Amino acid sequence: MKPTLLIVDDDEEIRAQLKWGLSDSYDIVQAADRRTALEKFRLHRPLVIMLDLGLPPNSNGPEEGLAALSEILEESPLTKVVIASGQNERANTLSAIGAGAYDFLPKPVEIEEFKLLLKRCFNVAQLEREFIQYKQQIQGDTFEGMLGTSEPMQAVFDSIRKVANTRASVMILGESGTGKEMAARAIHQRSDRSAGPFVAINCSAIPDNLLESELFGHEKGSFTGAHTQHIGKIEQSQGGTLFLDEIGEVPLQTQVKLLRFLQEGTIERVGGRKTISVDSRILTATNADLKKGMTDGTFREDFYYRLSVVELSLPPLRDRGNDIHLVARALLQRFGAENNKPELSFSKRALFAISNHSWAGNIRELQNRIRRAVIMCEGGTISPTDLELADQNLDRLPVKTLKAAKEDLEREMIEAAMRRNLGKITTTASDLGISRPTLYELLERYGIER
Repeated sequence: MKPTLLIVDDDEEIRAQLKWGLSDSYDIVQAADRRTALEKFRLHRPLVIMLDLGLPPNSNGPEEGLAALSEILEESPLTKVVIASGQNERANTLSAIGAGAYDFLPKPVEIEEFKLLLKRCFNVAQLEREFIQYKQQIQGDTFEGMLGTSEPMQAVFDSIRKVANTRASVMILGESGTGKEMAARAIHQRSDRSAGPFVAINCSAIPDNLLESELFGHEKGSFTGAHTQHIGKIEQSQGGTLFLDEIGEVPLQTQVKLLRFLQEGTIERVGGRKTISVDSRILTATNADLKKGMTDGTFREDFYYRLSVVELSLPPLRDRGNDIHLVARALLQRFGAENNKPELSFSKRALFAISNHSWAGNIRELQNRIRRAVIMCEGGTISPTDLELADQNLDRLPVKTLKAAKEDLEREMIEAAMRRNLGKITTTASDLGISRPTLYELLERYGIER
C-alpha cells in the first residue's frame, strides 16, 4: 500500500505535474484551498503534506497557508509539512519554518529533488511514530498496573517493594481516587501470598448493622433473615490478603472485634460459638483524618496503631508532575480501543487544560472525563470541550526551541535503541541508521551510559 501525500496548491497545473511525477510512489490527494486541505487531511491523515502558502481567497499573501499549517500541526504535531516557496517568499518561508514546518521546497519544483525530500520526510515521520509506539509499550510495562515516573510515585513503588514480603499491617493514605486499592493489590501481588485470594471490602458502603456479619460471617438463624450460613470476608481471605477500604467508617464495636482478630488470628461468626483460625494479612486505606477520630473518640487508638505499622501515602494527581499526561494517554488508549476509536489523540490545548486542572477527584475524575470525551468527540482529536475543561491560553505554555525539541527526541531514540539492543554498539548503530563513530559521539554528547 502506497503512503498518502497531500498536495495543497491553488495552481492546478502544478498539482497535475506533481501527481504525474509522484503517482508511482505515492497515493496523491489534492486540495486548492485551506478548507479543502483540512478536510482532506482529517479524512486521509497523511504523514507528509506539501503546502503552498499563497492560497485563496488571498493567493498573494501567506495568511491562509500559515493558518492551514497551524491547524494541521495543532491536530497532528508529528505531520511533516513541506512549504513550497518562491524566491521572493523567503520571509514567509522562515515564518512557516518557525511555526513548525519541516522543510521548504523552492519553486519551480524540481521533481527529482522533491522525491529525495519526500523520502526523507516519510522515513523520519515513520521513525517518530514507531518510537512513540515503542515508548507506549515501555510505559505499558507498569508497576503492578500502576503508572508513574514522577519522584512521588517512584517513592511509593519503592515502599511497596520493601513492605510486600513482610507481615506488617499497612495503612494506605490518600485522597479519594488516588488508587489506594491498586496499591493494596500491588502489595498483595508482590508478597508471598500472591497465590492466595485478595479480598476487598469498602466499609463505608455497608450499613453498620450489616458490616459485622459481612466481615465475620454468620450462622444460620443467628438473626432475622439469616436463612443460611454465611462465610465472611475475613474467612474468604484465608491464606491471602484482606483489604479494608475506608477503615475510618468502621463502628467502635466492630473495631474491637477486628482488633481481637489482629491480635489472636481467630474469629467467631455472628451467632456462632466455634473459634476459627484465619491466616490473613490485613491492609487498610482511608482518606479520613484518623488522628482526629482518635481525639473525638470515634476511632480506637490501639486499633489505629495496630493497623498502621507502616503508612503508605499516595500523592494526589496534581502533585505528580508529568505523570498526568502519561496516565491520560494510557486511559485514552484504553477507552479508545474499547469504543473502536484507537487513533484518537489529545490536542495541545487539551493537554494544557489537563495540566492546569486541579483534579479534586484525582485519577477517578480523569478516567470519567476521558471516557466521556472518547464517546462524545466527533473528530480524531480530543479537545478541552470534549473533556469539559476550560480552554486556556496556550501562550502560557513553556517555550522550547526547535533545536532543544530535536535533541530531546534524538536522545530518547538513542536510549530506546540502546535498551532494545542491550547496549550493543554495532546493532544499535545499524538500528538507528548511523555509523558506530557517530553513535559513540552521540552517546558522549548526551551523557548516555552503555
